[in-house]
Amino acid sequence: MNTCAWIVFLDESGVSLLPQVRRTYAPRGRTPFLRHRLNWKRASMAGALGYHAADPDRGPRLCFHLKPGSYDTSALIKVLEQMKTFYRGERVVLVWDGLSAHWSRTMRAWVAEQDWLTLERLPAYAPELNPVELLWSSLKKRELANLAGDHLADVADATEQGIRRINANPQLPWSFLAHTGSFSTHQPPQLTKRSVVRQVGAGSLISWPVEAS
Repeated sequence: MNTCAWIVFLDESGVSLLPQVRRTYAPRGRTPFLRHRLNWKRASMAGALGYHAADPDRGPRLCFHLKPGSYDTSALIKVLEQMKTFYRGERVVLVWDGLSAHWSRTMRAWVAEQDWLTLERLPAYAPELNPVELLWSSLKKRELANLAGDHLADVADATEQGIRRINANPQLPWSFLAHTGSFSTHQPPQLTKRSVVRQVGAGSLISWPVEAS
């Protein structure tokens, strides 16, 4: 593994108009009810959380992508092309699971032409090793909890608000990485934030580099 590269974990998840049911507070004796449209419209989201193997002081970097429908190899290649721009051509070791679209013949052929990118595979049935799983958990327990939106845009807006919340506290991305044992204990430096929003087809890539001041 390249020790001078960014180590980036990428994972996908989904959201829909069906609410994420979570425990909540209510007056004693009044069971809360969720009223929602029985609608199966879905959107998919991809999160990429990375740190620099040789220089943790450069801070964690969080990328987020949201699109209608699901991801296939073509859609993921477009996300990776945006990631190349985001990391300014620096070397990236991308760690993700065994999803068929991650290791398809088309994906492997495309990656073989990329001198900046190396793929590594997570062990099967080991979501606890992927820090992005903790990011999804944070979103679904906060912004998406018990959300009964009328339109998919309502869910998308709540999801992006959650990403902004996580980005506003750089301790959170570090905690996601540290919880999975991705790197040795490191105290995060004083950080500053910058925002970049890029349109990618029908979805949007929202990238937040977080760098030492």
